Amino acid sequence: MAQNGLNSTVKLLGTWGSPFGLRAQVALHLKSVEYEYMEEVLNSKSDLLLESNPIYKKVPVLIHGDVSICESLNIVQYIDESWPSDPSILPSHPNDRASARFWAHFVNGKCLETINAVAEAKDNDVRMAMAGNLIECLALLEEVFQKSSKGGYFFGGESIGFLDIACGAMVAPLSVVEAFSGVKFLSEDTTPGMLQWVEKFRAHEAVKPYLPNVDEFLEFAKKKFNVQ
Repeated sequence: MAQNGLNSTVKLLGTWGSPFGLRAQVALHLKSVEYEYMEEVLNSKSDLLLESNPIYKKVPVLIHGDVSICESLNIVQYIDESWPSDPSILPSHPNDRASARFWAHFVNGKCLETINAVAEAKDNDVRMAMAGNLIECLALLEEVFQKSSKGGYFFGGESIGFLDIACGAMVAPLSVVEAFSGVKFLSEDTTPGMLQWVEKFRAHEAVKPYLPNVDEFLEFAKKKFNVQ
């Protein structure tokens, strides 16, 4: 396993089924970083979580020695920079790095918010309207995938990169909103690249141990959103 440059212990505070925690777990796995995973109970947050993330009081939090890193995309970038051995997570070219960051923030600020809107909707007309917005988001990501994958299985080409990890946070939630709405958001006709990408991402050795089972995650989401 890779040793960290600061010769410090590494801990990850997370909670089961967190799509944001998944990002950190995948990045740590890719870099072969040894760490202690600490499960948080969010209705009874630990003192360590409150001390490590006093602003948002949310997981995930990466603790590297006496340094606490918050926010999942920030954590992934920190891991890539602190453990510079291969594989590299962020692209090497500045333009490609900037593009990956832009679309990662699009996933956070547009795609995941729209997924939540579909899940939270109590009125079917509202849910279908939000589903339409999500289809538009995924169509844009399909265009990005076709350009950036260069014929590979991932946004990063032949290997998982920063944008793959960012988009990975949508995989489990997408299965939930498909069940809630009855809409298939990914298909061979409209998003063939993204459809293939989900299959390859799910099966990747750095992802499979941490991605929640679809049925278990669906039951979890039904309780969270009070859906029968």
